[in-house]
Amino acid sequence: MYAQSLKRTPLHAAHVALQARFTAFTGYDMPAQYAEGVLAEHHWTRAHASLFDVSHMGVAVLSLDRPRGGEGDHLAVASALESLVPSDLCGLKLGRQRYTTLLNDCGGVIDDLMVVRVGLPGTLHLVVNAAVKVRDFALIRKNLAGVTSLIPLKDCALIALQGPEAADALSMFLPAAAKLAFMEAAFLPFGSARLLVSRSGYTGEDGFELLAPAAVACALWNQLLSHPRVKPAGLAARDTLRLEAGLPLYGQDLDESISPVEAGLGFVLSARRLEAGDFPGAERIRRELAEGPQRFRIALKIQGAPARAHTPIAADGQLIGRVTSGGFSPSLGIPIALGFTPPQFGVPGTDLSVTVRHRAQKATAVPLPFVPHRYARKA
Repeated sequence: MYAQSLKRTPLHAAHVALQARFTAFTGYDMPAQYAEGVLAEHHWTRAHASLFDVSHMGVAVLSLDRPRGGEGDHLAVASALESLVPSDLCGLKLGRQRYTTLLNDCGGVIDDLMVVRVGLPGTLHLVVNAAVKVRDFALIRKNLAGVTSLIPLKDCALIALQGPEAADALSMFLPAAAKLAFMEAAFLPFGSARLLVSRSGYTGEDGFELLAPAAVACALWNQLLSHPRVKPAGLAARDTLRLEAGLPLYGQDLDESISPVEAGLGFVLSARRLEAGDFPGAERIRRELAEGPQRFRIALKIQGAPARAHTPIAADGQLIGRVTSGGFSPSLGIPIALGFTPPQFGVPGTDLSVTVRHRAQKATAVPLPFVPHRYARKA
């Protein structure tokens, strides 16, 4: 009864065939890990390439209601979406994507998302987090009604191929994909179907995300797995990889009380938008940039047991903040964590402590990311 109440992705049968261990996640029956286990999947991704099913994410097309043709259509749809985010979307070039944040009126993060410009002028592809996709889509529709239409893409699969050998594996049957640089995207043919391929991901490694029609999803998955350097990986390894990369998880490291400045996401703030102050919460965000935020997302290496979300962080015995994400780092062989404290405590080398099972353990503030990113950027 429990499993029957959960949604399934188009790749569910492929995961069953691989004897995946499933878990309930955001209303979906998702593979948590496969036979070799989380540690093996994590290390394989860092050394070779792994395949993740992320079809639970929310993908939609935002399009202009009354297109006229030409670059003006992009400016119109981008300007509409800019009313909800602090980034420069009007300047987003064809074949590029941008990470940004939906903001509430207080400058808090409603969600973080990808905005992709491919295809016809006046259209943008959006990728939002699974847990809040219904809320996100409703908010966008409400605020942009009369200007744009939002159509969720339901009959499709989203597959992430991540790792240093991802480009070699994908180029065997999609050679044009290897020409993409980090945060570039394109439509590429796969048989009679068309894939939306972006060079991006959530692991800190080089890699790709492929949006495919459900009808060809299993064929695409199996073709990628036919490469000797590609193995499947579940959501558990995806989480350890993103934590090592210092990437925030919505609902833990981001929420509606946290601003992009506090979260260390200042790169989403466009200089043009800051000057105009024409986005939700602009007053707070400009104040935090000028005066400094009262709290900031910090990184910790920990001695002892892993510190999970909500674990207290202390300095000289005084509570200063809490962990938002934490766990064991397979790459470093130690526990690591993200959390929020006043900014001065995040200075690398600062000695702190975390309380795990009523016992204080030593912790040290360190720079982010824990493991260096290896994105395929243009020279």
